[in-house]
Formats: sequence, C-alpha cells, structure tokens
Amino acid sequence: MVRSPLFAAFALAAIAAPVPVSLSAQAPEAIPAKYAEVANRIIAAAQADSAGAWNRIAELTDRFGHRLSGSKALEDAIIWTAAMMEKDGLANVKREKVMVPHWVRGAESLELVAPRRQLLPMLGLGGSIATPAAGITAEVMVVASFEELTQRAAEAKGKIVLYDAEWRDYGYNGSFRRLGAIAAAKVGAVASLARAAGPYSMRTPHTGSMSYDSTVKKIPHASVTSEDAMMMRRMINRGDKVRVTLKMSAKMLPDAQSHNVMGELRGREKPNEIVVMGGHIDSWDVGQGAMDDAGGVVIAWEAIRLLKKLGLTPRRTIRAVGWTNEENGMRGGNAYRDAHQNETHQLAIESDGGVFSPLGFGFSGSPGGRAIVTAIGSLLSPINAGKIEASGGGADIGPIMATGVPGMGLNVDGSRYFWFHHTDADTPDKLDRAEVQRCVAVMAVMAYIAADIEQSIPR
Repeated sequence: MVRSPLFAAFALAAIAAPVPVSLSAQAPEAIPAKYAEVANRIIAAAQADSAGAWNRIAELTDRFGHRLSGSKALEDAIIWTAAMMEKDGLANVKREKVMVPHWVRGAESLELVAPRRQLLPMLGLGGSIATPAAGITAEVMVVASFEELTQRAAEAKGKIVLYDAEWRDYGYNGSFRRLGAIAAAKVGAVASLARAAGPYSMRTPHTGSMSYDSTVKKIPHASVTSEDAMMMRRMINRGDKVRVTLKMSAKMLPDAQSHNVMGELRGREKPNEIVVMGGHIDSWDVGQGAMDDAGGVVIAWEAIRLLKKLGLTPRRTIRAVGWTNEENGMRGGNAYRDAHQNETHQLAIESDGGVFSPLGFGFSGSPGGRAIVTAIGSLLSPINAGKIEASGGGADIGPIMATGVPGMGLNVDGSRYFWFHHTDADTPDKLDRAEVQRCVAVMAVMAYIAADIEQSIPR
C-alpha cells in the first residue's frame, strides 16, 4: 500500500519524539502488527460466508419492496429490521421516532402525440406538483444545458422544456433533475422533463428529488429515458414539431412518523464511546432499493453479527444504524445528531454508493485521524480494499460530522451504480454475493479496530 505524505510525516514524528513506552504502542504505525491476525480472521470469516449478507438484502427488499418515506412499506421494513437485529443478538436495539415528509407519486403518464403517438416511460421527480387532471399538452423544446435555455429563453414560453444533457457525472446531470423546474419556469415553460441521470439505459427513467423556488411559479417536473430524450431531439432536428401530453397526480401529504433503526455490539471497556456505521433504510418508490441503500444498512448490521460470531468485543461500542428519509428530506441524519450529539463518537462510517467490490474509504478528519485510519486500511490490502482517499463521509452522517466527529464513506467500484440508481432496475440480482461479503469484511475490520484501539481518534 502507498502511504500518504501525512502518514509518513506523522510516523517520522512519532519515531523521533521521546514518548513514553506506554504510549508508543498506541502510535498509528503499531496498529497493523497488533491487529493483523484479527483482521485476517474477520476477512476470512466474511468470505467463507458465501451469501449471508446478500440473502438478507434480498429478503428485506423482496419482502417489503421499495420504501419511500411516509409509506407503510418503509415502516414495516423498519419493524422487521429491529426484530431481526434482536434475533441476531444485537444489544440496545431500538427505533427512534423521526417525522418525515410524505410525497405520493400517484398515477402518471407521458404520451408522445406528434409527430406520432406513443406512450413513453417516465417517472415524476420527487416533490413535483401534479398537472391538471386532463394533463398538459404542449410542444417540446429541447436544450442541452441551462446556458442554452438562457440563450433561447424567448422560445420557451408555453412549452415543455426537455433537458437532454449527455452523461458527464452525477453532480452535473443531476442538476437538471434538481433545478430544472426552476430554470424552465423562469422562462415561461409550462412543465419540464429531464433526461435520466445515468451513463447507461434500457429505457429506464431515473427519479430523485427536485426543488422549487418560492419566487418562481411551480411547474410539474419529470424524468424521461435517455433513448426517448435523444429521439425527441432527432425529431426536432429534422424539422418536426414534437408534442407530448404529461399527466401527473403527485401530491404532498402531511409529515408522517418514521424511525431510525439501530442495534449495537456493546464495548467491553468504554461502552459509552461509539463507532457508528450504516446506511439509509428508505428508498425511492421504484425498484426495490437494494443498492440504494438496503445494502448499506445490511453490511453494517452483518459486520456486527460477524464480530459477535467470532467472539470479538472491542473496547468501544459499535452501533449499526438504518437512517430514515435520506432520499427526500435528510430528517433521519439530523434526528440522529439531535438525539446522540452528547455521546462521544469515535468515528462515523457510511455506505451509500452501492455494495459492489470495495476499494477502501474516503476520510474526513484531522491529520492524526488520517494516520490512524490509513494504518487500519493497510490491513485490508489482501482484498484490495485498503485505499484511504482524501475526503469522505455521507449524507446521513453529515450532521454528526458537523459537530466534529471524524467521518468515512465506503468507496466501491461504482462503474455500474448509476446504471440502476433510482430506477425500477435497483433490485438485488444486480449485486454480486462475493462482493457484498467483502464489503461486510471491510466494514467489520475498520469498525472493530477503530473501536478497539487504545487512543481516541483526534479531531
């Protein structure tokens, strides 16, 4: 493993400094030798379990399906998760109440009416208003960027703006989903459509959150497939007038009660100090939410189950959490911070990028903290998952990190993630059993050693 300059500088200072013998064993460079045997045991045990974590992801997602905030499916999944955690022997299992937004998609459709008729796959974007009951029928105006929309603003009045932006990355392409309705409304459009935010498609539109501006009229906003966005552009480029009818019955209901769900492996010496890890239990209302993010919840939960099976109890407590409402409100992460900010958190770890082949972690914290997690990461080199990137964290642990807690995000081979993300294709068959088990191993090693080392991770 290539160690960072920060690690080298820290190590050199540690060697040169006249520290007492009682403290020298706590130095970051002492961690690999001290924990090599236990790390190898954890990795071997995780990989020997051919499909335990995958089976649990499949059971959760098959049993409850997609789990949008406010839905019965989400609450049933949370109750089941708590029951299974208790059955697995996790300590202090509980559901902590969180009030969450409750957007309901309702019936929706998009029909091409000129130059020919065809129903087109679509997904309303989360938070969108409805169309009138009869729908909106209008001419489509295609643009490739916000800049093009501004340049052609005079053409947009009374039309449906379609953002047909080729894939660049999720931040760029997702901006048309998040902000597209605002920009289109400003130039007089009656509705807006965004090309699916992904590099690959089999006529799969992508949903996700969108935004409104209180100073601009609200218009309906939906996602179309890459194939259909490109088709409509080709038609217009040939001189055809493209007209569509968009129908959406989406509505926002009063906030609903949900819960963060969690269970622990209690520490043997410092049980009130916490390493927290997990993912979000909610999902969008399409597919089964297997990658995004049942997998993140399950690998943290399975990591604790694995440690218990091996008889490994760290100094500090390890807590696995399924945060609620990450997708369209972030209420779960904020509620966790409010409920637990007076606890001493050693480290927070999130998995919300899919449970594909693990590569390592991103870390956000002090140089001293980076030296420690880099040393722990070196023990994951046998499964090529020991790289510690420059920054890391996650949406759900962001609020607790803002109080000063060091944070990490699991990094995986994400080359296929956005093929399926926020689509009907997010189902457990897209996940490889062996890759999921390596994710369990990586989470278990990092969490166990971070919880067991003598020193606190410096902030």
